[in-house]
Amino acid sequence: MDRKNQTRTTEFLLLGLSGQPEKEEVLFGLFLWMYLVLITGNILIILAISYDSHLHTPMYFFLANLSCVDICFSSVTIPKMLLNHMLGSKSISYVGCMTQIYFFIAFGNMDGFLLSVMAYDRYVAICCPLHYTMSMRPKLCVLLVAIPWIMTHLHALLHTILMVHLSFCSNNAVHHFFCDPGAILKLSCSDTFINDLMIFTVSGLIFLTPFTCIIVSYAYIFSTVLKLPSVRGIRKALSTCGSHLTVVSLFYGAVLGVYMRPSSSYSVQDTVATVVLTVLTPLVNPFIYSLRNHDMKGAIRKVILRF
Repeated sequence: MDRKNQTRTTEFLLLGLSGQPEKEEVLFGLFLWMYLVLITGNILIILAISYDSHLHTPMYFFLANLSCVDICFSSVTIPKMLLNHMLGSKSISYVGCMTQIYFFIAFGNMDGFLLSVMAYDRYVAICCPLHYTMSMRPKLCVLLVAIPWIMTHLHALLHTILMVHLSFCSNNAVHHFFCDPGAILKLSCSDTFINDLMIFTVSGLIFLTPFTCIIVSYAYIFSTVLKLPSVRGIRKALSTCGSHLTVVSLFYGAVLGVYMRPSSSYSVQDTVATVVLTVLTPLVNPFIYSLRNHDMKGAIRKVILRF
């Protein structure tokens, strides 16, 4: 494209989900309600696990970290959308947009790694119960969380640096409620081949590593469970995995639906999948993990009564 048509972009315009003012009011109320429920639910899980000594186990340690990441993940995008609506603005600065992209990638990938670590924890608990205490030592649990934190932030930094080197033309309207990487790549005047290549290679590896760990863990779990002599034993073993599998399905279904494709194929319809990823999954996590868990329900009840 001719250089005279390229300008230094200082801001982007976030057009939102509908682009229709009358619908934006309804969406504002809905997103505000969901965000408040999301924050409250995940904070309750963190407090319940912190205060109840019976929940100081690897499984709940990972769950507390997942709740913390879910809060951060949603807070990258939703508060800015709500603020823009209250101010009657649609703009986000260039720096603010790149910051959103960085933390969106970092926290999104961290969600996937934590889900894989939780799958591994369930594998050890069900397939190697006699060695669980020795295998899931506190130092190992910390490492299983710390290493993915480093990896995901390095990965986010790589993509953000590549994004910063792109040029953008006069069209700065983003058909989304936040700076989604796919939507921003579509606006670029530059050749995005390197960015797409990184999505299919590095991002693919970051995606496939935890996903493969989950698949392998559950293959061993189901193999072990099906060998149990009683139906009651099978039901009890699987009950500890049902909540996790539900969250995994929501999370990876949304990721596969949007980000494992070239940026040129990004469409407005993909916003539905990103809403599931950024809002719905963190929103339902506290309910999924606590409704069928008597220990968690009891601990949350104690926290509520305490305050």
